[in-house]
Amino acid sequence: MTYIQYSVNTITRLFLLSFASFCLALRGRAQFVTYSNDFLNIGAGAAGLAMGGAQVSSVKDATAGYYNPAGLMGVKDKPDFALMHAEYFAGIGKYDYASAAFPINDGKRVLGLSLLRFAVDDIPNTLYLVNPQDGSIDYNNIQTFSSADYAFLLSLAQKIRETENGRWSVGFNTKIIYRDVGSFAHAWGFGFDGGLQYLGKKGSFGVVVKDMTTTFNAWSFSFTDEEKQALYLTENDIPVKSTELTAPQLIVGGSYLFHLGSRVTLRPAIDLDVTFDGMRNTIISSNPVSVDPHVGLEAGYKDFIFLRAGVNNFQRALADGDTLDQKRVWIYQPSIGAGFKIKFVTIDYAFTNLANQSDPLYTNIFSLKFDLGPLPRK
Repeated sequence: MTYIQYSVNTITRLFLLSFASFCLALRGRAQFVTYSNDFLNIGAGAAGLAMGGAQVSSVKDATAGYYNPAGLMGVKDKPDFALMHAEYFAGIGKYDYASAAFPINDGKRVLGLSLLRFAVDDIPNTLYLVNPQDGSIDYNNIQTFSSADYAFLLSLAQKIRETENGRWSVGFNTKIIYRDVGSFAHAWGFGFDGGLQYLGKKGSFGVVVKDMTTTFNAWSFSFTDEEKQALYLTENDIPVKSTELTAPQLIVGGSYLFHLGSRVTLRPAIDLDVTFDGMRNTIISSNPVSVDPHVGLEAGYKDFIFLRAGVNNFQRALADGDTLDQKRVWIYQPSIGAGFKIKFVTIDYAFTNLANQSDPLYTNIFSLKFDLGPLPRK
């Protein structure tokens, strides 16, 4: 098999060029759609979700293709795989994630593949609920359809420097997005991510630029003549084509590993999610820049059992019982979890609140990670 060879200088130039493209893309922020492709922000793997998504500085397995492609260099001499399935809103929404990482060129680089799918089934189509002739309602005319979002990530990571104290690595994602809404609408999207990570014996640092050149989604719509007539009679617009841009997103994070004796470790981590698509309800909120922190903590015993906790999605909301909008309080999304590792298999669990602490909507998430042993050498 022939692999494309990248020198360290070439990789570094690509990262700098991508960062320059990221800065130039901010000039066109007026065209960005807030929360565009937001299904890509759900998370990957129960371990990361239990820590509130604070992974950009310390991730070093197959899920790095999602959090920080530079972290794929943690997959050294054997392939690594990760699988996750989760159901939200009492099974209405289904989220599936799968990833794989393969060391290449004698471990000098790592190739990653990731697939994400978020779908909502049995959505009522009320287009024919009201009879346009006499205004009567016929519930037998209600049909259902599904809406599904897909993303495929192709990742490449390379080590740029390694010393006794730690390793610097860089990585890139090429992502293809497909979104489908019944038979009515379809969209294709394309974008790039870039990441940098320093993984030390104790302290670690990471930075990721998602959608660095913006991610472009092109929507096309298809309606039958009968559907067009129903839309016209109910005074709804009939879309033909549309486009949306996903703004660049900057994530900066750090973590530190504490050793409590010879068997117990403690690793706190924090990520700062900086968005540029307009004012959001976050701790730091302005137009166009908003900042949302992700905080996590992991305790490990002999690299065998792990306990995790995290919090993210800080927002300001009305206090309970306040109908006059006189007092607002901070709400957040907490999560806890655990995991254990047996030889080449790791099972992780997360219990997270998808809403906030005052209006809870809890869900259970399980994920599986495993490796197949060292690759055969020539």
